[in-house]
Parts: sequence; C-alpha cells; structure tokens
Amino acid sequence: MSPRDRFAPERAAEEAALAELRALYAEVDARFAGWSCDASTTCCRFGITGREPYVTPIELLALRRALAKTGRKVVSPAPKKGSRRLPIASGGDGSDGKGGRDERRCPLLGEDGRCSVYEARPFGCRTFFCDRASAGEPVRQRDVNAFVQRIRAVSDRLAPGGGVGGEGRPLTRALG
Repeated sequence: MSPRDRFAPERAAEEAALAELRALYAEVDARFAGWSCDASTTCCRFGITGREPYVTPIELLALRRALAKTGRKVVSPAPKKGSRRLPIASGGDGSDGKGGRDERRCPLLGEDGRCSVYEARPFGCRTFFCDRASAGEPVRQRDVNAFVQRIRAVSDRLAPGGGVGGEGRPLTRALG
C-alpha cells in the first residue's frame, strides 16, 4: 500500500466534513443576509473589541487549507518572556494609519487590511458585527446557538474531543 493510499480514508473524511461545514456556512450567511459590514476591520482588532473568535478543529482545518492556497504564512510575533499576552500580530506604531500596537490585529489580515481567507472565515467572524454594521432581520440567540451546535457536531465527528470542552480555542492560540 502506498503512503498516499494509507491516508485516503482520512482525507475523504476531512473532505466530507469540510463540505458539510461549507454548507453550514452558506446557511449562516443566508440567515444573516441583510447584515452588512463597512469593512472597518474593527472586529479583527482583538485589543479594541476585547473579543476573539473561537474555532473548532474543523474550522481550523478550513482556515489552514485556505491559507495554504494563498501561500501566505501566519507569522505572529512571539510574546515577551513571562508575558501572558497572546502572540497576535500588531498593527505597527500607528504612524501608517493602520492602528497602533495595542490593537492586536488578527493574524489573518493581509497587508491590505482585508481578511486573507474571507471565504473560509470562521463562524465567529461571520456573526460578529460592530456598532457601525447595518442590521438586517434580527437573529434569535437560539438560532445562533443551533448553528454553533451543528458546527461542533461536524467537528466532533472528524476530531472527537478536539476542542476544549467542545467549544474550540481562541483563533490565535489555534493558529499558533
């Protein structure tokens, strides 16, 4: 048996789980139709919002595959020795108009300030809207929770116990 054949069942399971995740994301996007973003990337500045999306193992797999297609590597500066701060890309010193060091930008933002893996962005990025977002039809919390449970179920089938308590991990830790 060739090494390629040995991993075929695992690859097939990954592809099936990724297809299911893409279908779920299409439902999420449809449910949030009418909501729009001004592309300020405020939600991608974790130091500003105090929030960071959590990703499940299946979402992490989708992100890693999307990154591989771009050829881009996520390089986050290492935290200072003894620091509890996460290794998150900073926005520079502020002199470039892209923000300061304390904004803690998402490492998936490209040099152009846009998400480098937008089509594969995780659920938390698809459903977070800042105060400037244009609101569509209200979405009930139980609907959001149902999507979360379905994404966890897909992830658990692919990688049982792969998330912390089934909830996933903060994006920067998962990518690190």
